[in-house]
Amino acid sequence: MAFYMYVSLQEEDRIAIFTMTPKTGKLKHQGDAELKGRPAPLAMDPNHKYLFAGRRKADDYGMTSFNIDRKNGGLTPIGSIPLSGDPVHMSTDKTGKFLLSAYYYQKTAAVHSIGDDGALADPPVVWRETDIGAHYIQTDHANKFAFVPHIARGSLDGANAIFQFLFNEESGSLTPLSPTRVNNRELEGPRHLAFHPTKNIVYASNEQGNSVTVYAYDADKGNLHPLQTESTLPSGYSGESSCSQIQVTPDGNFLYAPNRGHNSIAGFRINPDNGYIASIGQTSTEAVPRAFSIDPQGSFLYAAGLETGKLASYKINQETGALDPGEVYDVGKGPMWVMMAEF
Repeated sequence: MAFYMYVSLQEEDRIAIFTMTPKTGKLKHQGDAELKGRPAPLAMDPNHKYLFAGRRKADDYGMTSFNIDRKNGGLTPIGSIPLSGDPVHMSTDKTGKFLLSAYYYQKTAAVHSIGDDGALADPPVVWRETDIGAHYIQTDHANKFAFVPHIARGSLDGANAIFQFLFNEESGSLTPLSPTRVNNRELEGPRHLAFHPTKNIVYASNEQGNSVTVYAYDADKGNLHPLQTESTLPSGYSGESSCSQIQVTPDGNFLYAPNRGHNSIAGFRINPDNGYIASIGQTSTEAVPRAFSIDPQGSFLYAAGLETGKLASYKINQETGALDPGEVYDVGKGPMWVMMAEF
């Protein structure tokens, strides 16, 4: 068993590769894969054969695919395709045949075919307009539906909604559901989603609301219904902050969402009966924690500071969900994504 971590470093045009020791959580830098064009979002197919990276340089938008060497985690480029927009998030469907992507400024959700050799096809199967602020895209566990959260504010006012689609795993098509979106009453700005591993529950991190919303998920119709919203910030905090990504531990016991500005990681205990959440507080971390990841066995959490270029490690208390600070690593300038996998 070997755990690997990939960190995209936008300001250094590379993807850093680390091994992680499962017992201690310690990282060792194994090498880098050069990628020009300001690499940011990363995705991996379900069989961990290929890694995909989005390039966000204004005159070089695109996506690049890599072969993964399962012996050492190394990356070998397969090929690149151009894009008509700035990719902010990518994920593969559950078959690994399609790469889904979201485009904030171009208000678009897209789907590209993935060849048997890991090469991406151009043009895309789908290039569907949604609205300003598209920030994430993912299919559900059954691979039947896809969801695209849109934040509320940024350089432009966003849609402040989660768009809902029927996903065809044979063709890759996206068909709007009825209703087409889940609208937020407040300017919460849903940014990223996390599906509970065993329950029909979905969690959203809200960028502008500095909160997490719990949704009931109708797995037959593909609709989300809000149940609960809890703040990621401590009571009384009045400074500038925004929520970034969100992850649930593999056992479904705990949820984490970083705060950019307050510079902390908010933790929540998940009720094992109904999936509701209860705050377990905030843990200080590196400045502007945009990207983070939990290891495949749910023992450690790693948060990257966009401002500091450092990666902070934490051991997750399996009883309480508390984060015990560990080593801090210098990873490089502009860490935009942290992805982990087990080979």
